[in-house]
Amino acid sequence: MSEDGKDAASPERGERIAKWLARAGIASRRDAEQLIAEGVVTLNGQKVETPATFVSPGDAVLVSGRLVGAPEATRLFRYHKPDGLVTTHKDPQGRPTVFEKLPAGLPRLVSVGRLDLTSEGLLLLTNDGALARKLELPSNGWLRRYRVRVHGRVNEGALAWLARGITVDGVKYGPIQAGLDSRQGTNAWLTVSLQEGKNREVRRVMQHLELHVTRLIRVAYGPFQLGTLPPGAVEEVNARTMREQLGIRSAAPRIQRGIERTLPPREPEAPRSRPPRARRAGDPHLTPWGAKPRTDK
Repeated sequence: MSEDGKDAASPERGERIAKWLARAGIASRRDAEQLIAEGVVTLNGQKVETPATFVSPGDAVLVSGRLVGAPEATRLFRYHKPDGLVTTHKDPQGRPTVFEKLPAGLPRLVSVGRLDLTSEGLLLLTNDGALARKLELPSNGWLRRYRVRVHGRVNEGALAWLARGITVDGVKYGPIQAGLDSRQGTNAWLTVSLQEGKNREVRRVMQHLELHVTRLIRVAYGPFQLGTLPPGAVEEVNARTMREQLGIRSAAPRIQRGIERTLPPREPEAPRSRPPRARRAGDPHLTPWGAKPRTDK
């Protein structure tokens, strides 16, 4: 209990400001705490001194002089990151960033983890910084799966040993599942799966095996798949998947190409006499941002 007799988590006290800023999509909770330390966050006109400050409904929160809207319903998106983009909102070196290249009509988003400048593939984006931090934790037990093109002589025995974990330059990496898919001359494609996803983990481990990574594509992050999502396109994870995989109920409207629309209720399907056709990977009910609508023949 606090000195005033109210529980720190009670509705009367509101929500801690760092968590509130994270849910508002401003930054992760850790980065929100850094913003508070830098003195750029105010609450009702007063500079916030500690992350233990509470926000109640109706309070005015500003970051660097800009009013922050109250957190919206949690939303999650799959994004196919192309090669050559930095996973940050602003790059000191002036390189193009993921968030500068996102299609119009999206809310302010933060990434779930990162992909290197030259890495491609599935990057999860959300408007909820607290959710982003939760999904990054290795304790989820979620596998990150990659397709990796390497140059060099592949030793399949060495790949198998990675399942025991490995230490490279003093950094200990957990078990890695790696298998050879195909080989042509000195080039080969591997499938690599891991849980931790430490900084440049795949590249450093492959380099330790004397293999040079020439292409790295993330194809899955836990239950979420890259599927057929085109490079540069974004697709929202539907409400059913949010409930089943994350236990989250999302009331956000579906958006297509920046235009809000609510899908009409679906009519019950009549019993089928044969199995339905297989659907493409990803959410079948949405056309991705930045991708041309598909027309099935």
